[in-house]
Amino acid sequence: MDNYDILILGGGPGGYVAAIKGAQLGLKIALIEKDAIGGVCLNEGCIPTKTLLKSAKVYRLMKHSKDYGISVDSASIKPNWDVILQRKSSVVKRLTSGVQGLLKKNGVTVFQGYGEVINNTTVKVNSETITAKNIVLATGASPIIPPIPGLKEGIENQFVYSSKTLLNYPKIPNSLTIIGGGVIGIEFATLFSSFGTKVTILERLEQILMPIDDDIRNAYLKLLAKESIEIITKANVTKINEASVTYELNGQSKNIDSEIVLLSVGMKPNIDSFKQLNLSMNKQGIQVNEQMQTSIPNVYAIGDITGKMMLAHAASAEGIVAVETIAGKKSKFSFDSVPSAVYGFPEIAWIGLTEKEVKEKKTDYKVSQFPLLANGRSLAEGDTDGFVKIIVNPKNGEILGAHILAANATDLLAETVLARDSEATIADIANSIHLHPSVSEAVMEAAIGALLKPIHM
Repeated sequence: MDNYDILILGGGPGGYVAAIKGAQLGLKIALIEKDAIGGVCLNEGCIPTKTLLKSAKVYRLMKHSKDYGISVDSASIKPNWDVILQRKSSVVKRLTSGVQGLLKKNGVTVFQGYGEVINNTTVKVNSETITAKNIVLATGASPIIPPIPGLKEGIENQFVYSSKTLLNYPKIPNSLTIIGGGVIGIEFATLFSSFGTKVTILERLEQILMPIDDDIRNAYLKLLAKESIEIITKANVTKINEASVTYELNGQSKNIDSEIVLLSVGMKPNIDSFKQLNLSMNKQGIQVNEQMQTSIPNVYAIGDITGKMMLAHAASAEGIVAVETIAGKKSKFSFDSVPSAVYGFPEIAWIGLTEKEVKEKKTDYKVSQFPLLANGRSLAEGDTDGFVKIIVNPKNGEILGAHILAANATDLLAETVLARDSEATIADIANSIHLHPSVSEAVMEAAIGALLKPIHM
């Protein structure tokens, strides 16, 4: 029986990255995955949804071709949902095949099956028992199924869908009700609304996208309203019917008819396969330190099972920290350094504290905003919705938070992430020469504004 340096349970973006990194560090690695390599991100989440959103973006652009001086018969512009789904599947297959190739090339032994942890050095998969000096748990998370009357029947009757099952819905629905106003719900709302679906979002809380800065959210809500996406907050869903959803609002019971329903109220860590370890838990998930170690020193937990930041890039970074620690390197992970995003039209991306959080900390701060309407490249591209908002400490120039609403916000955020991680000041961004014309100049202008005044506003 082979004894591995590291046995990784779960082949998602945390697990497979940890496996490749561990192999590159000269360690003997085994990876166990019960489904497809790549996990939820590559197969059912990040990649397929972004592929579908790209099709929606192209469709939206073609519908507005006249704005760019291109005459196209608008009646002939129609989405072919079958082809869109085929493209999505093709992209997913190419990426997952690529990851499988990387694992093989780096000498990672992959076991296909359900891994059950026996103790802190032993895992059983299928009929085989595998031992390892260290175990990295990366089993991900699953959708929360709340106790709503009729929900179970709605799922069985294919009236209610999860973010996974909705990816393969055979046609563009006429109407879609989304239960939950988080990131996943908003992205699906944007996707289907672009293709003409009547979308309604039911959210229990006072607002959608609660982690987002208030200024960004308020601007985004106006854009969602222009897309005719109806958002009903403080709505408590009380029942799922055959073709409608019942919810309570301000003490009154209301009904909304819908072709289908998306349930998107959050995720819960998958912990069943290693319950016998009795690891220390907190409210979110498995408790870990900066090296991703659990309460058992040779057992590490990464990704969604920590419950803190259920993001693919966070899982990958955590996986690298875990295997580097095992390899004897000094490495640590900080949840404060993780950027987040919403992929819509436009995108939202942020890092650090919101203005509300800064106020609650009673920290001195200064806010600088720069609108895309004043950016030459944004005007040329026809993407002027949005702005860059940077929050700094006026005493030392520390970047407390950066929040961007823009067509390519996820790319624009990168320099502020780097600046925070390298302890650069806002002056370092302001004094760096940015390409002209580029949308990144909006970040530079916001940085200049945090010091004095923007040049072009």
